[in-house]
Amino acid sequence: MKKGREKMFLGTSKNGHLYWDGCDMVKLAEKYGTPLYVYSENLILKECQALKEQFLDKYPHTRVAYASKAFNTIAMLQLINQENLSLDVVSGGELYTAIAADFPAEKIEFNGNNKSVAELEMAIDYGVGRIIVDSLQEVDLIQSICRKLHKKAQIMFRITPEVNVKTHAFISTGQKDSKFGIPLVPEILYPQIEKVFASEELEFYGFHFHVGSQLSDNSAHIAACKVALNLMLEVKKRYDYQIKELNYGGGFGVCYTKKDVRKPYHYFLDPVMALTKEFCQKNNLVVPEIVIEPGRSIVAEAGITLHTIGAIKELPGLRKYVSIDGGMTDNIRPGLYEAEYTGIVANKVDEKLSQKVTISGKACESTDLLVKDLSLPEVVAGDIFATFTTGAYGYSMASNYNKLPLPAVVFVKDGHEQVVVKRQTYAQMIQNEVKR
Repeated sequence: MKKGREKMFLGTSKNGHLYWDGCDMVKLAEKYGTPLYVYSENLILKECQALKEQFLDKYPHTRVAYASKAFNTIAMLQLINQENLSLDVVSGGELYTAIAADFPAEKIEFNGNNKSVAELEMAIDYGVGRIIVDSLQEVDLIQSICRKLHKKAQIMFRITPEVNVKTHAFISTGQKDSKFGIPLVPEILYPQIEKVFASEELEFYGFHFHVGSQLSDNSAHIAACKVALNLMLEVKKRYDYQIKELNYGGGFGVCYTKKDVRKPYHYFLDPVMALTKEFCQKNNLVVPEIVIEPGRSIVAEAGITLHTIGAIKELPGLRKYVSIDGGMTDNIRPGLYEAEYTGIVANKVDEKLSQKVTISGKACESTDLLVKDLSLPEVVAGDIFATFTTGAYGYSMASNYNKLPLPAVVFVKDGHEQVVVKRQTYAQMIQNEVKR
């Protein structure tokens, strides 16, 4: 593999084939079929270790909650639990998967801007460690469910910190005009907090924010941190109450293409931790437990997707389309966010790059283009195309559009493979459909 690619995407080559965590991707595609999601378990563990070294072991009273919307399967959640991380879920389905994975309830936090009654009942009955309140109706609803189930719940409030975020508008969440979070309006926020104080079933833990995703600049985290700290001080002044926890979210960016610059975790975390300590000392506050919620940064670069090349269409002087047997059904991000990717021909890794092509999917949509103007060697039908950095939001956002089955997922580690999600069959795809 070319030196630049090897350095960036952590794969290796042998006999012209792409190897991922010691496994031959061409043979893996032949064995399990394509499209196929492949995850390097060692790369996931490497990210977990980096979080421990740069955050958990460095600062006392801290937690890392994996934002499982990035990639939520039983095997992945078992791996996260093995690494002693906490878990962030945003739906009943994600919580159900966590329960199926025997994930400890006290290490789960339940997020989401529109939790249903059934979802909250599941969360409260299971005993999740935190419920992140994201709407004005939630406090009364949670309280009523707790009374019904004779349970108690630990509550945090997701705030909208009103900060500018340097990322795509569709993955920015910290601005004032956002569907997420409770606005920083005293007449709205504090009555909700007072409801929690007045309830025997609820316990107020603190504040949560998430400013956006795929970030390479720490200014939004620092600005939002200041907002959260000032809220903590205001709660102390108003109610003589010391909050227990602040959740500073995630959003740490990864490398999708060579132009992306990935910053280490400490670039984001050291400034906010220093700010937190200084603020608390200055205002005679106890430093609360600090939680972060990385998702993409843990799994994105660990994952690649394998496709088989099919039809090739050349428009002289204009463009060459190389079609694959998947596309927006297993990676909707290019069409949804204008996300950019890169990749290689897994069975021609060492061959000369001789042409520019556009990798197109097989869905009946003009926006189903995976990579535009990519330099590749000469390709033919049957070649295996590997897209890098697909570990986050590929499987999670996959669909059956055009009645395409969902791909399988394989974990690889030190030359060994394991299927962790079986390929969906046509029969499984229509199993809930009923004839008239």
